[in-house]
Amino acid sequence: MDFQNYWYLLVLLLLAGVTLFLFMKKTIVLVTEFKYMLPAIVFTGAIFILFNNRLLETGITEFNTNYLLGKKLYNLPVEEWIYLIIISLLSFSVYLLVSAKFENLKKTNLFIFISVVLLIGISYVAWSTRDKLIPFFISFLLAIYLAYTLFRKRFYPHLAKFYISYLIVAIPFLCLRAIVNSLPILIYKNEHIFGIRLFNMPVEEFAYLFLLMLINITIFEYLRNNQLY
Repeated sequence: MDFQNYWYLLVLLLLAGVTLFLFMKKTIVLVTEFKYMLPAIVFTGAIFILFNNRLLETGITEFNTNYLLGKKLYNLPVEEWIYLIIISLLSFSVYLLVSAKFENLKKTNLFIFISVVLLIGISYVAWSTRDKLIPFFISFLLAIYLAYTLFRKRFYPHLAKFYISYLIVAIPFLCLRAIVNSLPILIYKNEHIFGIRLFNMPVEEFAYLFLLMLINITIFEYLRNNQLY
């Protein structure tokens, strides 16, 4: 096995180090709040694992084995499983720090308005890209879940902190995906993506991150607020 087979894992370990550092800034999380994170990570991860596996099975995406360890779980490289866990944990670590830093930040009406505008835009993207599987599926599912979140209203007090957290997480996420897509570790068929790239990363991956974070954090806040266990 060549050194380059460890590239994806090494990049993920670097991101894991950043995540661990952020959690250390709020160590009580590991004791009191991880029990609410775990179900969110498992549920969200299952959705994205099924989606990623389907893309791989249909040949819409493929992984370059030159940068992988060669170990698979449910037909996906183990690195992809690690990636989903680390991104979820990074999202939580940033969200909890933002929540502590901006504890009294609400601006509820402003962020409801932003969410409604975003919902309209995402719905239009879903409709206009219905012949391209990746942006269609992501935007369609995001539109449904964002509409549900707004309809339920329970997440309103957390909207401002969520959006700030998303903007922060998007920076290391962009760096990671730029590396993954530039080497390339992950390869997309061009006819199934939107066609616009940022640092060689398809722009729909920002929606991918938004959806992943939204599902994770809404479930986390629901469990934490209701203290079901």
